[in-house]
Amino acid sequence: MHTPTGQHVVFLKEKTSERYLPIWIGPDVANAIATRITNVKPERPMTHDLMASTLQELGCVVERVVVTTVSDDIYYARLYARSDRRSVDVDARPSDAIALAVRFECPVYVATDVMDRAGIVPSPDEDSETAPEDRGAEPIDEDRLAVFRNLINSLDLPEFPDEPGPGRGPAS
Repeated sequence: MHTPTGQHVVFLKEKTSERYLPIWIGPDVANAIATRITNVKPERPMTHDLMASTLQELGCVVERVVVTTVSDDIYYARLYARSDRRSVDVDARPSDAIALAVRFECPVYVATDVMDRAGIVPSPDEDSETAPEDRGAEPIDEDRLAVFRNLINSLDLPEFPDEPGPGRGPAS
């Protein structure tokens, strides 16, 4: 949760760098993701638990989630699933797809174009004495970056191990 505003955000981290994709989500889906990640067992199944159980009972497995597009600050995703008979990919809100991905312990991917357009680096490389534009990179929009820097600094996140656990995908 972004403490100053009370809004919820999920951060997908690029596996090979310190770049993040922030996706603002609703409180219900944030709760659904958080309960599964923290292994909290609700008394009764939540919507995403119901969906996961139903898919499993039908012999269907969610294989991966891909955040495919961003347009006007709205993210789009595809949920890829398979059963014995066929494979499907379904249009989904990224937040719902991620809530199912954590239940199926499948990878979450972000299209390169989406990460290039909307990914953020929380702080510039402080060890470098040259500006990013002098190294051939695009100049950093400090005003835009400041919003995310403040957001990340205000988050109250649980500690996670450095090593990926079983079933953790490329972005976590």
